[in-house]
Amino acid sequence: MLVEMEKGSANPSVATLCKAAAALGVSVADFVDVASDVPAQVMQPQVSSILWHGPRGGSATLLAGTQGPDMVELWRWEMFPGEVYESPGHSPGTVELINVEGGELTLSLQHTKLLVTSGSSVLARTEAGHSYLNSGFTELRFVMSVVELQRTRLHFLP
Repeated sequence: MLVEMEKGSANPSVATLCKAAAALGVSVADFVDVASDVPAQVMQPQVSSILWHGPRGGSATLLAGTQGPDMVELWRWEMFPGEVYESPGHSPGTVELINVEGGELTLSLQHTKLLVTSGSSVLARTEAGHSYLNSGFTELRFVMSVVELQRTRLHFLP
């Protein structure tokens, strides 16, 4: 897969990019060239990368991120009714901060399902498999930050 990615002939999933980045000690943002290590930088819209396309027109766009191996990423998600994205999980200690801007997000974490409504936010440990689902009747829009530290594990949640 890495050889095909290097040649530009493969379209890897977000999960594959996450695994490859972790194995190489870099961030997904490094792979898609939206990473920055300067003290402050404006990231123009044309720099962002759409890394997931839903079957009904939804998308997940990586807007910005830090260079790896420690990573912080900022994502914008749009999902249409019935669309679901399933993640196999991230490295231990990874957390996601999600704010729903419109619609309703059903966030499944192992044996727990959370309904996150418009205007609400959630902090979730996402080291195990999890999924995002739009089970509503309108478009779902949310922004998400992913924090994955390789050297120092976070302890935000019990």
